[in-house]
Amino acid sequence: MSNKNQLPLVRKASGIRLARDNILSITESLTDPLVAVIGLWAVAFIQEGQLSPIYLFLSLIIFFLSYPGESKLSLPINKAVMNIVFTWIMLSSLLILFAYTTRYMYLFSTQTIVLWVVLTPIMQILALLLLRSIAPLIMTLQGPVKQAVVAGINEQSIELALRLNDTKLQSTNIIGFFEDRTLKRVAENTDIDVLLNGNIGVSILGKIDELADYIKTHQVNVIYLSLPMSGHPRILKLLDDLKDTTASIYFIPDIFMTDLIQGRMGQIDDIPVVAVCETPFTGFNGVIKRTADIAFSLAILILILPILIIIAIGVKLSSPGPVIFKQRRYGLDGKEILVYKFRSMSVCEDGGAVTQATKNDQRVTKLGAFLRKSSLDELPQFINVLQGRMSVVGPRPHAVSHNEMYRKLIKGYMIRHKVKPGITGWAQVNGLRGETETLDKMKARIDFDLEYLRNWSPKLDIYIVFRTVSVVFKGEKNAY
Repeated sequence: MSNKNQLPLVRKASGIRLARDNILSITESLTDPLVAVIGLWAVAFIQEGQLSPIYLFLSLIIFFLSYPGESKLSLPINKAVMNIVFTWIMLSSLLILFAYTTRYMYLFSTQTIVLWVVLTPIMQILALLLLRSIAPLIMTLQGPVKQAVVAGINEQSIELALRLNDTKLQSTNIIGFFEDRTLKRVAENTDIDVLLNGNIGVSILGKIDELADYIKTHQVNVIYLSLPMSGHPRILKLLDDLKDTTASIYFIPDIFMTDLIQGRMGQIDDIPVVAVCETPFTGFNGVIKRTADIAFSLAILILILPILIIIAIGVKLSSPGPVIFKQRRYGLDGKEILVYKFRSMSVCEDGGAVTQATKNDQRVTKLGAFLRKSSLDELPQFINVLQGRMSVVGPRPHAVSHNEMYRKLIKGYMIRHKVKPGITGWAQVNGLRGETETLDKMKARIDFDLEYLRNWSPKLDIYIVFRTVSVVFKGEKNAY
């Protein structure tokens, strides 16, 4: 194949998660959770001579909070080690905080827990090194690498080739494309140019109509059809031509290049359906999220009760008005909820027009300025979390009047209400806290909110909580 038919796919994929039908991927996803659980059992048995039911209960919590383990085989070893250590510090810290504040800690041996917390990341790192060394052997258990071809060159097919060909640990190898356009026309596609940034080459093997004949004379195990849905008749013809083959055939609809939220395949009886916009908190994910919200908010409220009392007295003495300010906001599914805050202003706006706080805002009291700067005014919202109106982590709720304004100006604005609003969020720990005086700032905040919905995991929530603590202690210049 000449160089003129070689398409340089140059975007370097990193942190690839192996296909879930891959034995190695399944093994990797179980490694960290199982090491933590087995480590707990071993330490408890050695220290106490038995494995009491309370440790079995704790091991279940650990497993479900850490499963599936993040893919680290494709990461450099230093990044993989940092990932293990940081993840474990976050998870163990939250568990210990909850245990202490709820007085469950007395059920465990302090020596056992400390030893387990220290040894677990070491054991997980050793397990990762072992898994890396035996990964090639595990891959051979599922047979030879499958050879695949792709019909159509576009953003999603290029991304697929990058992800499959940029790691030796995948079970499928893209050997080439079938495309009717010339390479020059393909290169003129600016959307595809955005993806080019490395040194991976995949050949153009022929035109799409030549695909069926190619399959008959070459060893191809998998065919990916990445053709526009507007070409439905052509897709049907190609599928008919490919009936005389034993290759597995997958269709990559161009709908997946749209702004999907939790896009996934499903089935209702025998009818296939595709989720285009869905909450990440369906099924067991919803149970995990709600359980974590209740446990964390209850622990925090018990821990900060003296602080709440002191702030309440300070607000009452500093200026006339209620201690708690209740404002209507949009919650889950766009329904109105009442959100609690310590009053920080001399006025309580909740009408058709709510003016955002600005720098040196005369409405903000002296104590209120400190509360807003330190985010202490948000503490009563942990009560909202217990009520089920809010979550600890999620898109921040906006005043109803602001919602009605921005939903007309920003496409996809209301999608953020597929989940409960949060006390803190992905946008806030990325510098988008406080006043949004321009439309671009609000668009950026919404982009982060939607990114959170696409990529939610328990680990991401834990990370955001820790980032929030860091941001609060450092101080945020936009908070006033």
